[in-house]
Amino acid sequence: MEEKWSLEAIQQFWTDNAKTHGESFAASWNDPGAIELEINNILPRLKEGDKVIDIGCANGYSTLRYAEALSLQIKGIDYIPEMIETARQQLELRAGSLKAQAQFEVGNIMGLNEPDNTYDKAIVTRVLINLSTWENQRVAFQECLRVLKPGGTLLLSEATLQGWQKMNTFRQEWGLEPVPMPPHNIYLDERLITETTKPLNATVESIINFSSTYFVGTRVIKPLLAKAVGLPELEKQANLEWNRFFAMLPAFGDYGTQKLFIIKKNS
Repeated sequence: MEEKWSLEAIQQFWTDNAKTHGESFAASWNDPGAIELEINNILPRLKEGDKVIDIGCANGYSTLRYAEALSLQIKGIDYIPEMIETARQQLELRAGSLKAQAQFEVGNIMGLNEPDNTYDKAIVTRVLINLSTWENQRVAFQECLRVLKPGGTLLLSEATLQGWQKMNTFRQEWGLEPVPMPPHNIYLDERLITETTKPLNATVESIINFSSTYFVGTRVIKPLLAKAVGLPELEKQANLEWNRFFAMLPAFGDYGTQKLFIIKKNS
C-alpha cells in the first residue's frame, strides 16, 4: 500500500492544483460528470433565504453555481489562498448573474473562525478525505456541526471506504485491477461517521449513493469496452460524452465511491 501523505504535502498538492487549473472545475476534481452529480444532489437541499457555509470550496466553482441558482447568503471557505484568490476573481466577474450574496475567505476546517450556531446549512465536499488521519477528520467534522444552527443540516459529500470497496469488487469480478485510493486521501468509514454524530447531538438522516450508476458506467463498463476495442486511453478520460450520458442516469445500487451524507444537528 502506498504511503499516505502528510498534511503539508497535501496542502502543497492543492496549492499546485490551484495554480495549474485556475477557475476550472479541475482545480478540485478532474471529473466534471461527478461534480455535476454532486451539485445536482446538493442544490435541491438548499432553499431560498438559507445562510450557508461552503467549507473547502476550492476555487468556488460549485459555490457560485449555488449562488446563481438561489437567493442565499453563502460564504466559501478554503485553506489554500490561491483557491480563494481565484474564487474572488470569479465572484467579481459573475456578480451580475448571482441571486445570492456571496463571499470567500481563507479558513481551515479544523479550526473555523466562525461563531457557534450560525448557519442553516453547511456544505462540505471532498474535504475530510484530505486530512490525513481519522482524528483530524473527527475534529473537522465536529467543527462543521458546531457552526450549524440547531436544526441545521450538514451536506457532506465524501468518498467512502464502503463505496470504494464495493466498486472494486465489481471491477475485480470482470478482471479489472482495483482502483487505488489516492495517497493524499483517507476515505471515510460510514460506520464511524454515524457513530460520531451521536455524542455530537446530531443524526445521520440518510446516505445518498448518488454516484453509483455513474461509477459503474465510468469505472467498470467503460474500461472493459475500452480494452475490448483497443482504446485503453479512454478509461482515464473524464470529459467524454460517455461520462456525460451516465451522469444523466438515475442512481442505482451502492457502487459509487462518492456519497452524500445528510446530517441534522438536533434542536
